[in-house]
Amino acid sequence: MIEVELKKIIIDEKREEQVIVLKEKKGQRQFPIIIGYMEATSIKMKLSGVKPLRPMTHDLLIATINGLEATLDCLIIDKMIDSTFHAKLRIKTKEGEEKMIDTRPSDGIALAVRAGAPIFVEDEVLNQAAIFKIE
Repeated sequence: MIEVELKKIIIDEKREEQVIVLKEKKGQRQFPIIIGYMEATSIKMKLSGVKPLRPMTHDLLIATINGLEATLDCLIIDKMIDSTFHAKLRIKTKEGEEKMIDTRPSDGIALAVRAGAPIFVEDEVLNQAAIFKIE
């Protein structure tokens, strides 16, 4: 698995689909993921330090995980099927047990940013999706 970081969020309020770009931390490969407007906005709000008056859905889920005395260990983008990315959240319980939860990458990224959790991509997925140096 390769650790990646969020490189860019491209929000176009006139379009339903938005783009985020993930870049490998120790390399040059990058790849875009098409996500929904709400998920892009949620990620952007957290990165910009915007604090909503009431918890947003992603904030609620992180609070629930923490309330159950578990932690979001990482997000793993593990498959690409017909140009659609698939991902899993790895959650660790207080007893040290690991649980893998299926998620859309966009929701997983929104949660990872809130939890400060790393994002990983399986080698095969990165090899399939990678493009070099988006600027």
